[in-house]
This record gives sequence, C-alpha cells and structure tokens, in this order.
Amino acid sequence: MLDVLLTASVSFIITFLAIPVVLQIAEKKKLYDIPDERKVHTRLVASLGGVGIFGGFILASLLSIQGQFNYEFQYFFAAAIVIFFLGLKDDLMILSATKKFIGQIIAASILIHLGGIRLDSMYGLFGIEQVSEGVGLALSYLTIIVVINSFNLIDGVDGLAASLGILSMLVFGSYFFAVNMQAYALLSFAMAGSLVAFMIFNHHPAKIFMGDSGSLMIGLVNAILVIKFINVAHEPTVAIPITASVAIGFSVLIVPLLDTLRVFSIRILNGTSPFTPDRNHVHHLLLDRGLGHAAVSLTCVGINVGFILLAWFGRFLGTTLMLSIMLTLAFSGLGFLYYYRRRRTMVIAKRMDGATELKTTSKVVKLTKEAQAAQKN
Repeated sequence: MLDVLLTASVSFIITFLAIPVVLQIAEKKKLYDIPDERKVHTRLVASLGGVGIFGGFILASLLSIQGQFNYEFQYFFAAAIVIFFLGLKDDLMILSATKKFIGQIIAASILIHLGGIRLDSMYGLFGIEQVSEGVGLALSYLTIIVVINSFNLIDGVDGLAASLGILSMLVFGSYFFAVNMQAYALLSFAMAGSLVAFMIFNHHPAKIFMGDSGSLMIGLVNAILVIKFINVAHEPTVAIPITASVAIGFSVLIVPLLDTLRVFSIRILNGTSPFTPDRNHVHHLLLDRGLGHAAVSLTCVGINVGFILLAWFGRFLGTTLMLSIMLTLAFSGLGFLYYYRRRRTMVIAKRMDGATELKTTSKVVKLTKEAQAAQKN
C-alpha cells in the first residue's frame, strides 16, 4: 500500500509542478488551440497538458516498478513513448489520420508481439472460448486501437477525459492490488496521480487542455490494463476470479468505448473516414440539452459508475447476457439524447483580424502581435 501511495504522490507532484511550466512556455511562445465551429471552447487555451501528464506518469512508474521482475514493462514504456510523441506532433502540427493510425499500429505491435498484451480467447462471449491465432491477433489490434482512440475522441469537454481516466485507473488499479499484481497496480495509480494533478488546471473554465499527447496516452494505458484485466480475472486460480471479465472490463470503459464505436459506425455508414471530426459525440448531445461542462463530466462519470456496479452485481449472469443488458440500456439512453436534443444556436466565428473564417495548418499557432492585440480587444 505504501508503494502505491508513494507512486501516486510522486506522479501528482511532478505533474502539478510541470503544468505551470508548460503554461508559461505556451504563453511565452503564444502556442494555443484555436477555437472553431466544431470545438466547444471560445478562448485561446494551451493544449500541451499531455506533456505534464506524461512526465509525471512515466517518471513515477520508472521509479516504482521493478523492471527486472516485470520485463514486459520496458515494452509498455516504449509504446508509451511512441504514442506520446505521436500525440505531441499532432498537438503542434495537424497530423493526417493515416499517419496517426500508422503510429498507433506501431505502438499496438510493440504491446502485442513484445509485451504479451493480447487476447487469445473470447472468454465465453457468445459461448466461444478459444480462437485461432489470427483471430486473436485481430481482436488484440482492434481492441488496442479502439481503446486508444476512445479517450482521444471523448476529450471534448473540460475535465471529461481526465475524470473518466481517473475512474478507470482506480478500478483497474484496485483490482490488480487486490490480486497482488503490484506492478500493474502501480502503473494504474501513477497515471491516476498525474490525472488528478492535471484536473486542477483542467476543470471548467480550463487553463490548459491535455491534447492528443495526453488523451492518446490515457487510452494506451487503459488498453494495456483492460486486456490484462480480462486475461487475469478470467483465470479460476486468481485470488478474485470473475466469470464475466469481458463484461466488467467493457463497463469500466463503456462511456468512451461505446461513444467511439457508435461514432465510427455512423461515419463509416455515411461514407466518410472514421477519423473525420464532427459534433456527434455523447458530450455534444449533452451540451445540446443545456448542460454545462462540469455537469456533462459528472453525468458521464456517474453513468459509467452505474454501469460498473451493474456489471459487477450482474456478473453471475455471464458475459453475453450482461453485455446485452448494458448495450440495451446504453443505446436507449443515447437514442433519447439524440432524438430529443435541444436545437443548437448558430455561432459565427470570426478570425482575430476581423474576417469570418479561420484556417490554419496547425492546431497550435503562434500569434502575431497584431493578432494578440485583436484578441485582447
């Protein structure tokens, strides 16, 4: 327990001290995320919070996790570095969906083929247990890529992605601590500590955004933890065996995961790329019903907690039935939000020099002195 508390404290302190430095650099270099017609923020906000999150998480993990007894973690950290710099490049300069996808495939390959993070079974889903190696690899890649992107796509409201990340880290970390898998518990609480520190600066109105470097990192860590959780909890010899491990793992990530799968499906059916941005996410639906940023975050976290409790107390029903119940409830709620959302008002965004359109080749831009004066006015 002491190691867990120390790890969470170290990651919290490092991130807490790093974020103000990042803010100072962003202010000095005038690096901001420019609002547009799709984004919900209307101010210039730095989007490099992922630098502080990554710093606190990686340093605390390296200090606490003993690599000689947990060799696979060197590959976890290698994949994390790939994802961090991929996200950082996207925060500073717009990265094409193809390049982002290739980078995610590289990180997933490291986890699967070197780190041993893979799915070799359906774990009772639809009555299926063992699957072929090819099917297992496909499931592993799909799961990792979808989970990585789920937190990136849910990061549209102040505090939402960080709150959901803290929740998932606490759930997975508590389970791994309970079954005496300390290294994975430390990994979870290292990220949780960093996210708690980041939340101090990210609650509405946010002083800084985590950006892709932060949201992709949360997704990567969750991908590692959920697959490991499913593999471990399904074993009858573990201290706390869970029959419906897939259903419970899904419930921990249900809000970002289901939103991503739904949005991807809609985009593909409409003949567009699944990575094409839009305003069809669950946080947009809640905002359209008049909720504020804090209310949206609390609502999503509360719903996620409800599904975790539902899956835990209904785990004896089995994976297939439990997943069916959760999906029915989730899509019923989404259907209500989608068809009964409040009509949005049109907002015309003006460029800081007075024009009615703002185009840039970078998400984060350096403001000229004239633009800064216009922004102040």
